[in-house]
Amino acid sequence: MNRRISRSLGLVAVLYFTANFNAQTSVKDTVPKENKIEEVIVIGYGTQKKSNVTGAIASIKASDIENIPAGKPEQVLQGRAAGVSVVTNSGQPGAAATVRVRGITSFGAGSNSPLWVVDGIVVDNIGWLNQSDIESMEVLKDGASSAIYGVSAAKGVILVTTKKGKKGKLSLSYNGFYGFSNTSKKLDLLDATQYANIINEGFINDGQAPRYANPSSFGKGTNWQDAIFGTGEKSSHEVSITGGNEKSTYYTSFGYFDQTGIVMSDISYYKRINARFNSTHKVTDFLTIGQTFAYTRTKSQGISANEEFGGPLASAVNLDPTTPVVVTDWSMVDPSGYTNPYIIRDENGNPYGISRYVNQEMTNPQAFKHIQQGNYNWSDDFVGNVFAELKFLKNFTFKTSLNGKKSYWGSRTFTPKYYLSPNYSNTSFNSLNKVDENKFEWSMENTLTYQNKFGNHNLSVLIGQGVYRYNISGGTSLTYTNLPIDNWQDASFNFNIPQDDITATGWDGIQTRKASYFGRVIYDYADKYLFTGTIRRDGSSKFATNQHWGTFPSMSLGWNVHKENFWPQNKVVNNLKLRGGYGVLGNDEMENFRFASFMVSGSNYTNAGNNIIIGYAPSTLENPNLKWEETSQLNIAADLKLFNNFTFTADWYKKKTSDILRQVNIPGYVGVPNLPWANVGDMENSGLELELGYKKNWQDFSISVNGNFATIKNKVLRLEDDIDYFNLASFQTMGAVSRVAVGQPYGSFYGYTYSGVFQNQAQIDSYVNANGTKLLANAQPGDFIWQDNNGDGKIDDNDKVNLGSSIPKYTFGLTVNLNYKNFDFMMFAQGQAGNKIFQGLRRLDMLDANYQTKVLDRWTGEGSTNDNPRITRNDPNHNYSWMSSYYLQKGDYVRLKIIQLGYTLPQDVTNRFGMNKVRLYITGENVFTFTKYTGYDPEIAGRNNSEQDIIGVDRAYYPQARTFLLGANIQF
Repeated sequence: MNRRISRSLGLVAVLYFTANFNAQTSVKDTVPKENKIEEVIVIGYGTQKKSNVTGAIASIKASDIENIPAGKPEQVLQGRAAGVSVVTNSGQPGAAATVRVRGITSFGAGSNSPLWVVDGIVVDNIGWLNQSDIESMEVLKDGASSAIYGVSAAKGVILVTTKKGKKGKLSLSYNGFYGFSNTSKKLDLLDATQYANIINEGFINDGQAPRYANPSSFGKGTNWQDAIFGTGEKSSHEVSITGGNEKSTYYTSFGYFDQTGIVMSDISYYKRINARFNSTHKVTDFLTIGQTFAYTRTKSQGISANEEFGGPLASAVNLDPTTPVVVTDWSMVDPSGYTNPYIIRDENGNPYGISRYVNQEMTNPQAFKHIQQGNYNWSDDFVGNVFAELKFLKNFTFKTSLNGKKSYWGSRTFTPKYYLSPNYSNTSFNSLNKVDENKFEWSMENTLTYQNKFGNHNLSVLIGQGVYRYNISGGTSLTYTNLPIDNWQDASFNFNIPQDDITATGWDGIQTRKASYFGRVIYDYADKYLFTGTIRRDGSSKFATNQHWGTFPSMSLGWNVHKENFWPQNKVVNNLKLRGGYGVLGNDEMENFRFASFMVSGSNYTNAGNNIIIGYAPSTLENPNLKWEETSQLNIAADLKLFNNFTFTADWYKKKTSDILRQVNIPGYVGVPNLPWANVGDMENSGLELELGYKKNWQDFSISVNGNFATIKNKVLRLEDDIDYFNLASFQTMGAVSRVAVGQPYGSFYGYTYSGVFQNQAQIDSYVNANGTKLLANAQPGDFIWQDNNGDGKIDDNDKVNLGSSIPKYTFGLTVNLNYKNFDFMMFAQGQAGNKIFQGLRRLDMLDANYQTKVLDRWTGEGSTNDNPRITRNDPNHNYSWMSSYYLQKGDYVRLKIIQLGYTLPQDVTNRFGMNKVRLYITGENVFTFTKYTGYDPEIAGRNNSEQDIIGVDRAYYPQARTFLLGANIQF
């Protein structure tokens, strides 16, 4: 193999497969067909030839992601694996992503996030991981592939393998970039004159005098978006060292990542440092030992990323443009509102503007910034394992590994005395608070593998055992008040203050214990007939003694049809593999001891002498029969190679979750403070996943195109016996905007529908029921015509209907790589379609909040519009206060996520300076987004992972930034 090919081999090739050929080199010209070595991918507790894999596994290699400037490693999965949904939680620096494998699996117990396994270590997230250390990511999507992880695998499994050392001389690599970010979009909001006219119109329509005598005197007024959006910066520097000999290999890396946000950069940032050391040592011909170790330190500060109740984004959208950012002309404001001594002022002593009409949590963003400075969150993560592998009796391998993760995290917050508005102030005392938390988790696993080949039979048998300890945790909180300072720079816990001004609390977590036994058989005959069978038995302390254990089996079959003697040699279908599998998985993601009822204080009472007696009562109803959720999944698929250059994969699946763990409603007279847990509810996901690839090499030019497309259909099958639905996300005074209902997708939007706008009084008078009674007696011309959907002759809650799903029906991604001589080009696009977004950017309980310019197309008289209602402050017809299709928009979008152009210096030039490779590149990130959604960003995740929130509710979403970077890859 020539030198050019050997340099392009990935590190995973050293451990798992021998050759991964460079796209610029024609394999046909360099490797004899009979000696071609097949790619091997990582599966649970082992590896397998890709051609013999019978499950649904998506594999992403280092070469696919090494040039993607993501802030968090899970974001690189977006658009690269069919059936894997990745929604960035916000554009805030350091924000994680919401990852879903084949949809939402559960609506009760814990999150729907997949199981993350890094180098065999089960972790709760991979935000601490340095993306450049990743060698490969394998997504186990179906039940047959995931069942080896049993109770933890119902929501999918993502295996992450980090880079290991290679034999050879020491190699040093540097990868770095630096660039700038800005917002790609601002909302079309009313300027001051338009705003004053609209507010006046609302008063006039309600029969009142207008507020503003001369709206045009305000001019354009304040653009609050200009007050919050700025230029962010993004930089990364990573150095790795690898090397080794026949006995030992090592990989060491160091990284630094720094990003500031595009919204209030002073209080929106993320900094991360990483260090990693992996090594493997061949002690003897039969004994190998090794370890992985990673350390990550982060420091960050952020603003409310998707929250309508305050924060710079929500304030910028809702504040009236008649209020100035800084008061320099006192004739434009009411001086009586600026007398408080704790008003925030700029460096020139001028007070920041305070709105007379838009208050509550809405504040001047520039003033808000001053009271947040100096606050931050931090974390330290130590993750690692040690292992020993013993080979004996030719065909046996025993491996034992000890894995652990120790995490420390917390925050430091100084709250000064301040006055931002009549409803948002702190004028009594300042305070300094710090929170310190920690958690330790460890596991030990032992596996014994038997591998043998006899004739055309290939057999691999794995048996294993593991013990796991989670949530060994605790924390403290300390608060000092009335410090003798007035700024965050001087804040310290070294001040000697009275004991009454000190508050301290502490807590300990409740440990979770698990034990597992598992086994797997992989068999093939002549690489034609393929079989994989898995079984795992898990025990968990989260359940009562009689329900500790659950058993999770799976089986999958495959047939490499093209290896049959009857398969004709042809240039159309070169390879064909048919495969299918079925597996049962589990889920126990809930807090400990939810099956039990404990006696808790708080039920106090008085005796005959009116003395208060501390009372104790059961915390909830016990349920000793509480058991595992179970998810069964059927997968049928085909893999093809066409015309020698095309690859095509199609997977169809049906996934059903039964006995979902969830708190159930009980009557209030039962008298317990907490709702009990039970196994109630079933839900189903089904879909089709397609992947198509094309690769072609010429002498100086090569092309590689990979696309994927996935559909998903989600349906709730069963809830508690006595209910048909329960509510989910709520919005301000509107109440619930989505719900979980039998027969509908999880989190469907639910509300009223309208059939236009009343143009005159005659229409209102004629909109009657069978008895001649007006359906909308309070309506006026310009109000919505609410539909009587159930036909009962009145408009009420029973007329609400399902308005669409927040879950995209379709997701897709496309990656294009072009290489011409020393130039390389990469383009990556992704998107989704078929979902709805609730646009809740305006505060409904603030009558004077600003509007988007859509309001200029309001109804102003007969024939003016049939789409938008009139302006009214009283809103007797509930045009604005009812949840309806008026607030929903299509969430379809296509985003050009990455575009990159690189140039690699000629080898003779780099050799003169003792370097093996120098590549320079320019990258654009989030360059264009094609969508009809009128908010900042159509890619909207939920605020948290609880069942009470869903994706697709826009409460003032922090948009993803458009970024341009310059970078370099240098290898010595």
